[in-house]
Amino acid sequence: MTSNDQTFSESWYRVANERLHLRSGIVVRRQRYRGELWHVLENPWSNQFFRIRPEAYAFLGRLRPDRTVEEVWKESLQRDPEATPGQGEVIQMLSQLYHANLLQYHVASDSRELFERFTQRKQRETRARLTNIMFMRFPLIDPDRFLDRTRAFGRLVFSWVGLAIWLFMAGWALKVVVEHFPSLRDESQGILAPGNLIWLYLSIIVVKLLHEFGHAYACKRFGGEVHTMGIMLLILTPIPYVDATSSWGFRSRWQRILVGAAGMLVEGFIAAIAVLIWSQTAPGILHNVCFNVIFIASVSTLLFNINPLLRFDGYYMLSDWLEIPNLHQRAAGHLKHVCKRYLFGMKQSESPARSGRERCWLTTFGMLSNVYRLVVFTGIVLFVADRFLILGLIMAVICIVSWIMVPLVKLGHYLLFAPELERHRPRALAVSLGFLLGVFAFLQFVAFPSHFRAPGVLQAKKRSEIYTGTGGFIAEIAVSSATKVKEGALIARLVNRDLEHETARALGAKAEIEARMLAAMDQDPSVMKPLESQMASAEKVLARLEEQRQALAIRAPHEGVWVSPELEQRLGTWVPRGAPIGLLLDDASFVFSATVDQDDAKRLFDRDLQEAEVRLFGQAHQVITVSDLEMVPGERRQLPSAALGWQGGGEVATELDDPGGRRSVEPFFEVRGDMAMPDEIATYHGHAGKMRLFVGKEPLLPRGIRRLRQLLQKRYQL
Repeated sequence: MTSNDQTFSESWYRVANERLHLRSGIVVRRQRYRGELWHVLENPWSNQFFRIRPEAYAFLGRLRPDRTVEEVWKESLQRDPEATPGQGEVIQMLSQLYHANLLQYHVASDSRELFERFTQRKQRETRARLTNIMFMRFPLIDPDRFLDRTRAFGRLVFSWVGLAIWLFMAGWALKVVVEHFPSLRDESQGILAPGNLIWLYLSIIVVKLLHEFGHAYACKRFGGEVHTMGIMLLILTPIPYVDATSSWGFRSRWQRILVGAAGMLVEGFIAAIAVLIWSQTAPGILHNVCFNVIFIASVSTLLFNINPLLRFDGYYMLSDWLEIPNLHQRAAGHLKHVCKRYLFGMKQSESPARSGRERCWLTTFGMLSNVYRLVVFTGIVLFVADRFLILGLIMAVICIVSWIMVPLVKLGHYLLFAPELERHRPRALAVSLGFLLGVFAFLQFVAFPSHFRAPGVLQAKKRSEIYTGTGGFIAEIAVSSATKVKEGALIARLVNRDLEHETARALGAKAEIEARMLAAMDQDPSVMKPLESQMASAEKVLARLEEQRQALAIRAPHEGVWVSPELEQRLGTWVPRGAPIGLLLDDASFVFSATVDQDDAKRLFDRDLQEAEVRLFGQAHQVITVSDLEMVPGERRQLPSAALGWQGGGEVATELDDPGGRRSVEPFFEVRGDMAMPDEIATYHGHAGKMRLFVGKEPLLPRGIRRLRQLLQKRYQL
């Protein structure tokens, strides 16, 4: 006991005259958590575990069928008043043991009550399974006998020999990944292609089945039992799962951590084999399947398995490493304690944390896990709704009911009827109502700077695309790409033998006409007029040919940087007239052209565009100011650059039948602004990025409602 207010409880009469004791067959193990001794009670029948402190176990050990709870408590109080749990703690402990089917009543009706409690527990599990639609589980078989027959294999895998093999394969595969990383990156773009989906799903089934057997064999390796294996609907995708919760009874936390990590270790070994096969095979079924295995073992491990904020492998590993069992429940209990003690004024409330360090962990984990679950599940709902709208809506309704409506109803019931709030109910109601109203007022009336981002491209303000004035073979390249040139400087020279021959013929024709004119002056002046007309025509032909001959020398029309990375590869090849050969860019001034979709364009018209800033891809740490903003009037369909469209790797949807990749599916508005480029930023024409446009201030709630309506209208036409 720590204080007198914990010694007695108003509800003690409920259990004082009961005669009960621990059920026979309960397995008791002693474990150490952070240097402290604990007792773990295991019910082999239901595979449930319960952790209690030695003082509480000493009290439970004195319970007998012939003695009441009050007699045992008074005896314990006389023997050791400092260690004996208070009446409130006894009531809470007996209640939890009762629901876990760990207590035996010495009455004839106990078997019926036992069955009723078992039925109630199964009903609670079924309701929880249906509520948790994202991760529904369906147990199917008991694999324990099979694991016993193949236990030798598990011992080999989880041994020093197995560790050495795993490290060798992982190192070899990592070397191959580094060498072939560009190919892996390029191939990942087709992972969701329709023709690959069936192979992707089959790969998931095989990899996750081996993943779960990794947990099972690791659990058996250290003396545990595995009696449940089945199917879990992970985002409505059936994948195998195994129940290895018997590892919670292991005394060594490192054994428990290894059981949690076993599935990821197996996936890593399989991925290493897949990497080696992938690197040695040509494109085909085997090559694609190996890449799917690599993708699954990496992405699923990062998003789900190793992430401790979701209740998968990483969560249990973190719980064992911190030696905080039931981390999620204890974090929720600690956050409730904070609210009760500091908001409702319930000084008697106690945190489940036993130290300041544990309080920090529970607070941090509780807040981060809730936020992360909300973000992940929202993304999952949108992902499902994009493919199955009705199913996505059903999932959204279930999430709203289970995450918003049910907690609010429970909160209201607690505030109005909870006995522990009898002396604090006015304050609790005032604080809760004030908090809700404060949050609403904050979101509805407090204005924050409003902005949005639009994809765009950096372009030289003065630029010229250079075309050939006549056809010819590229005979000389006077300037390399990315070289600054002055106005009139020679860039390249063409050679056209046909043009030379044609010029020679035109000169000969002109000489002939001149000779005929000299003869006509002496013999027949009457034919001079037709000859003069022919001479004028011949001079026009020569002028045109001279213009074409001058065009063989391609010169810079103004000062700037010459950009033509492929021109040198075309040396000696024929280029027709009017063919583009490069760009001449004035690097002294740039303009950023951003594409604003119709949803955001309304905000530009409703509010004044105050300012904007740009971050270029690859240099996002540098913020570039924009001046002289200009919104081009009228809707546009032609993108400033193909780099903004889907075919160029951008995010603007473009028409599939457009070979240039610049015609957008939906109209957009273009916003331009002059860029003052710092010297330390490497820029070039066509560098893509995003413009952040500030359009005044707006409260968060109207902004969020508008975004939600736009999302539903644009993606689901609702």
